[in-house]
Amino acid sequence: MSRTEHAKRIANALVQVNMSQRQLAELSGISQSTISRIIAGDRQVTAPELMLFAHAMGLTLRQLLGTDVASRIKLSARSTNGAAMETMRARLIYLAEIDLFLEDQGIPSQ
Repeated sequence: MSRTEHAKRIANALVQVNMSQRQLAELSGISQSTISRIIAGDRQVTAPELMLFAHAMGLTLRQLLGTDVASRIKLSARSTNGAAMETMRARLIYLAEIDLFLEDQGIPSQ
């Protein structure tokens, strides 16, 4: 992902979570001037900074970078016995995120 794409994702995430650069600086421990340079595209963001930003915004790194599991899951099912579709979707997303995490850790699915 390019410097510009990272900058756009961080800026969009700040709007999404209704947070200012100053608030992000306080919560992440990264100076507001550094955050400003990153968002302006003047400075490349590091992986540790991305993780700090995601944590400070209450997002996963995948959500911050636009690769979250939930946005890729399409559920087409019929509920039975009064099962709530949102509950089933939440559980499916949870299992998919666990699978993705294990894959990232080098543990293949069987």
